[in-house]
Amino acid sequence: MNQTRSNQAIVRTISEDDVDAYQRDGVVVLRGVFAEWVEPLAAGVEKLMADPSPRERSVVPADGTAPFFQDLVNWDRFDEFRQYVFDSPAAAIAAKLMRSRSARFFHDHVLVKRPGGSTVTPWHQDQPYYCVEGSQSVSFWTPLDPVARDVAMECIRGSHRWDKRYTPQRFDGTSLNEIDHFDALPDLEAQRNELDIAVWALEPGDAIAFDFRTLHRAPANHSTRLRRVFSARWVGDDAVYVRRSGKVSPPIRDLGIPDGAPFDAPEFPVAWPAR
Repeated sequence: MNQTRSNQAIVRTISEDDVDAYQRDGVVVLRGVFAEWVEPLAAGVEKLMADPSPRERSVVPADGTAPFFQDLVNWDRFDEFRQYVFDSPAAAIAAKLMRSRSARFFHDHVLVKRPGGSTVTPWHQDQPYYCVEGSQSVSFWTPLDPVARDVAMECIRGSHRWDKRYTPQRFDGTSLNEIDHFDALPDLEAQRNELDIAVWALEPGDAIAFDFRTLHRAPANHSTRLRRVFSARWVGDDAVYVRRSGKVSPPIRDLGIPDGAPFDAPEFPVAWPAR
């Protein structure tokens, strides 16, 4: 079976029930959709960790436990990541989940939590520090190692429909981008029993698909196993460029297009429909 047919078969496994759940909940788990890409992506992650970009922003815990490696926007540096963008079923799946005619690649983000690390990724939305807005968005959080339920990312179902933008939190719990005047993040940990929290044990090549507006967090990796994740972010037809006052991720300050104009720049290629 050639790659095109293989991709088509994988996309067909995404049912209308999956799409309905994604639209309703802002998060859905997709089993095995990137299984064929685990080895190439793992090879790309190994190359990246040996040669990080200037955007690398690892967290080194003060308690001396293992660092949390992060780096982003490296799809144009490593063939494994570039091939994933253009040759994997990711773009077609993204378009299907977003109910969009197109899928534009926003950026990649590699997150490696080593065994025994104490870094907790706090509750947050991605949208408030992205330079793009729109109702059509999706991130694929794809582990390259088995991930137990108690160290996996958690998402709050339906939070993408709360019509709220929350001030992001740094890893030390302080606020980021207060200058953008978003809402204060409530104490979600105190409300855990009242929230519909989605969390799954995952195998390599599974993906958690979630909306940029969905609130999510990830616990420390208190396991004995490495937790490598390749996260790929996509936007749809209605995406527009937004100039944030505070910090943005990726750290791009000006695309040369007006605030509110269609999100159309060569740094963010359209991968669906295929070239």
